Amino acid sequence: MCRLFIGAEPGLWEPQTRSMRLDGVSTSVRLERFFWAVLEEVGRRDGLTLNQLVAKLSRECTEAGHDPANFASFLRVCCGRYQALQLAGEIPAATDVSIGSLDAEGILARERVRHIAARPTASRQAEAASRSATS
Repeated sequence: MCRLFIGAEPGLWEPQTRSMRLDGVSTSVRLERFFWAVLEEVGRRDGLTLNQLVAKLSRECTEAGHDPANFASFLRVCCGRYQALQLAGEIPAATDVSIGSLDAEGILARERVRHIAARPTASRQAEAASRSATS
């Protein structure tokens, strides 16, 4: 199973630090090359450079009242969510459709419904695993 992952191009997980200005402050963000590539794709969809996208995410994260203390982790989760939402059919695979044109509230509502529907199954699996571990 792991061969699929460990056999990938090693450059994907090499960390890369990028310097940029976020809200007028010079800073550096360190992510693996894989995540930078995903963020570049997200930005291109809305006509934003990588720096513009990251600055926009930073600003909107702060405006929403989120703690920006672990901004690199937030960016990684953004990448994972982007790809998961594509797999769920919520974000079209065609990159000519901008993210900004999508119905964010509708997508978030449908996502909540999917998570709620998945919880009982996950809870049952965790419970079964716990029982078999103690047997």
